[in-house]
Amino acid sequence: MFKNAIKLVLAAAAAVAGSAFSQAEADITGAGASFPAPLIATWADVYRDVTEGAVVVNYQSIGSGGGIRQFIDQTVHFGATEAFLNQEQLDQARAGTGGEAYNLPITLADVVITYNVPGLETGVVFDGEVLAGIFLGDVVRWNDERLAALNPGVQLPDMLINVVHRADGSGTTNIFTSYLSSVSSDWAERVGAGTAVEWPTGVGASGNEGVAGLIGNTPGTIGYNSLVYATLNDIAYGYVVNAAGNVIQPSLASTSAAGDVELPQDTRTLIVNSQHPEGYPISGFTWALLYENADANKAFTSRAQAEETVRFLAWVMTEGQEFSEVLDFARLPQAAVDLNLARLAQVKWQGENIGQAIVDGFTTR
Repeated sequence: MFKNAIKLVLAAAAAVAGSAFSQAEADITGAGASFPAPLIATWADVYRDVTEGAVVVNYQSIGSGGGIRQFIDQTVHFGATEAFLNQEQLDQARAGTGGEAYNLPITLADVVITYNVPGLETGVVFDGEVLAGIFLGDVVRWNDERLAALNPGVQLPDMLINVVHRADGSGTTNIFTSYLSSVSSDWAERVGAGTAVEWPTGVGASGNEGVAGLIGNTPGTIGYNSLVYATLNDIAYGYVVNAAGNVIQPSLASTSAAGDVELPQDTRTLIVNSQHPEGYPISGFTWALLYENADANKAFTSRAQAEETVRFLAWVMTEGQEFSEVLDFARLPQAAVDLNLARLAQVKWQGENIGQAIVDGFTTR
């Protein structure tokens, strides 16, 4: 189904490629979050076609922590993360390049509670306190009365809960632990939030791929993944009670509702525990990372390569959004697109603006 839908969108994209795409050849390298990897891979395939093979995008799914490191170390042209750059990292980037480091939203992230329990299908209900209890190691059996109270009529088995978490630095972990910190003072005090935390219980796996694989093969397990990984791996996932007290199924609509917020100019914001009545509470943005002064990024070997990176990201944030919902990713709100394009329009090479003309090629089409 995904492939057929993508072919239709690809045909439309190719038909309107036009002058926004140059004929310059370039290899572009990005690295970071595993959450958007299926979407970025699709973007890369489509973009290679619409540029008639001139631009090849290679993306390494190594986790948000690794993506931030490689971006700061200037070994990639762009990074990707669900944990925006903090002030120390922004200052480090500014000191190293003489300009800003941009956090550019490219999609919305939803973190779903995945599990493998015989007899339990998608739809087991969790709330923040129960989830914090499970991942703290305080709720240890599937038929715990606190979980049973949220699921009247559901036959929860008398079975040990085995927690699976990320072993690598992860933006998905940052969203999940930020959510737990916002709903549980116990979690906030004992563990806190971050791309990597000291887990009180459970076993680790690398990437969304690793967590999904371990859960899919191990009965009794619970963990957290993006919705697309749960769907692609046919893993059951839960519904979560939000701040309004509503039981919310993770979906494109509920994730988009959570993302319907007023964004700051630098786009750095958390949207966990959304106050929107229909908002899915474990949501966040995925950001691409890009330097304002592209020539200061040692990964770039030419101005043309930098221009093609800006052009690819401008396409991702505009026409590339057509692929999001096909792959169970929520589209960016228009406010985020507008902020992104304003930042891309400021990218420079040796002091000369290279971004404005590229952005104009997309906004005037």
